[in-house]
Amino acid sequence: MSTLVEPFTYEFFRNAIIVAVLAGALCGLVGTYVVLRGMSYIGHGLSHAIFGGAVVGAALSINFYVAAGVSGLLAALLIQRIARRRTIGADAAIGVVTIAAFAVGLVIISKGGTFRQNFEAVLFGNVLGVTLGDVLVVVGVAVFCVVVVALRYRQLLFTAFDPEVAEVSGVRTAWMDALLAMVLAATIAATMNVVGVTLIAGMLVIPPVIARLLTDSFSRMLWISVATGAACGLVGTYLSYFLDWASGPAIVLTAAAVFTVAFLISEVRGRRLPDSAMADPID
Repeated sequence: MSTLVEPFTYEFFRNAIIVAVLAGALCGLVGTYVVLRGMSYIGHGLSHAIFGGAVVGAALSINFYVAAGVSGLLAALLIQRIARRRTIGADAAIGVVTIAAFAVGLVIISKGGTFRQNFEAVLFGNVLGVTLGDVLVVVGVAVFCVVVVALRYRQLLFTAFDPEVAEVSGVRTAWMDALLAMVLAATIAATMNVVGVTLIAGMLVIPPVIARLLTDSFSRMLWISVATGAACGLVGTYLSYFLDWASGPAIVLTAAAVFTVAFLISEVRGRRLPDSAMADPID
């Protein structure tokens, strides 16, 4: 029993648990809108753009979170600007902008510079190395995202399901897209140290998909996604301590295991329901 509670005797692990739970919940919250908008790929792409911006910021002695957040927001707005021209698809715009930014970061690192930030940890996640400052950043971003979602809940929901009808109904969809981009960029920048650039897209997608498998109600989907993300952050970080794994893979593999269980449950439930019930859209 003492072995099981041993990690909690260390301050760095307590910080790690707090950050991992908040990061998982935050990814679950924001990821719900990302998944419903069919923007799953943008989470993967933005994480690469943010990494490139963070490296540039480190080379210029700019605060890691400021550089990461600003670069992510600029990349997201640029992608939207390119995609709105219709001649270039959003997926192509994401590929051009984000991979180019990622390449810039890799070039700077390959030059052999010395950085205060451990960018290997940023790539793969190292929640056990977080500081109190990292905890405060994640808490601040979490509060910001919750406030945005609470104040713009209906507009974001309407834009997510049917942006064309939302535009006609008076919702400023361009502003909602920009607001979602801001929230997404802040979320990725704040949680990169926990999950890692290469895996953060998984935590933006897997918890909402799990929730979608378990419910047809948007409000319940939102809560299930947040709870699932938080639980996966907790369990994954706990396992990473004993298994000596990077926190990012441990958290994502935990989420993947939960997805497998949720998928099997939905398959069994689907066989018991009539076809008409399965055809009902999410409300």
